Amino acid sequence: MECPKCGHTRQPEHIRCSGCDLVFAKYETYLERKAELEAQRTEAGGVPSERLRAIVDGLLEPGDVTARYWWPYAVLWAVFVIWGWSYMLESLYDLGWDPGFLHAINLPFHEAGHVIFGVFGDFIGSLGGTLGQLLIPIVCAVALLRGNHDTFGASLCLWWFGQNFLDIAPYMADARAGEIPLLGGNRGNSSPYGFHDWEFILGETGLLAWDRVLATITLNGGRLIMLTAMLWGAWLLWRARTRA
Repeated sequence: MECPKCGHTRQPEHIRCSGCDLVFAKYETYLERKAELEAQRTEAGGVPSERLRAIVDGLLEPGDVTARYWWPYAVLWAVFVIWGWSYMLESLYDLGWDPGFLHAINLPFHEAGHVIFGVFGDFIGSLGGTLGQLLIPIVCAVALLRGNHDTFGASLCLWWFGQNFLDIAPYMADARAGEIPLLGGNRGNSSPYGFHDWEFILGETGLLAWDRVLATITLNGGRLIMLTAMLWGAWLLWRARTRA
C-alpha cells in the first residue's frame, strides 16, 4: 500500500505516513466529505458555472404560450419598441417637464416606497421612492418567470425597469435647481430641505454638485437596459418563430 499524498510505502498497521506525516483516518474522512459535497452539488444542478449557464439558457428560450402564439407577441413587441424609442430619444429636460403616461403608473409605486422604507429613517425613506418604483418591475419579472416561465413577459418587465431609470433621471438632474413641479405642485427650490428626494439624497452624501452627471449616467443606463430588453424580446420571438 502507498500513501495517497506522497506515495510512501504504507504498512497496514500504520495510522500515520512515515514520509509526509499524513493521518490516514483524517484523510479518508476528508475524501468521504468531498464525495458527499460533490453529490450534493450534482443534485443541485452541477457546479456554479453550469447552473449559471442553465439559467441563461432558460432565459433565452420562449415560453410555451409565446412559442404557440408568436405573431401576436411580435405585434406587442413592436408596440413596445416604438413606445420605448419615444422615451429613449427624449432629453432630460423633456422627460422632466413632459414625463408621459408611464410616469403616472410609476408614481404610486414611488410613493409607496417612501412609506415602506420610511421605517428605516429619513435617508432610506427618501431613497425608498426610487427603490419602490425599481423593485416592482423586478418582482413582476420574477413572478412571470417562476409562475409559467414567461420569458417574453419578463423582457417587458426589464423594459419597464429601464424606463424607470428614465423617469428618475430628470428629478436627479433637478436636485440643485429645484424647478420641476413635484407631487402637489410644489418645487424643490420653494420647499423645505428634504421634500425634494434627490436634493436630500445627494446633499446628504456630498454629491449634490454631481447631480447632472449622475442623472446623465442614470439616463443612459436606462436606455441601455431598455435596448437590452428589446433585443431579448426579439431573440425570444425569433426562437419562437423557428419552433412554430
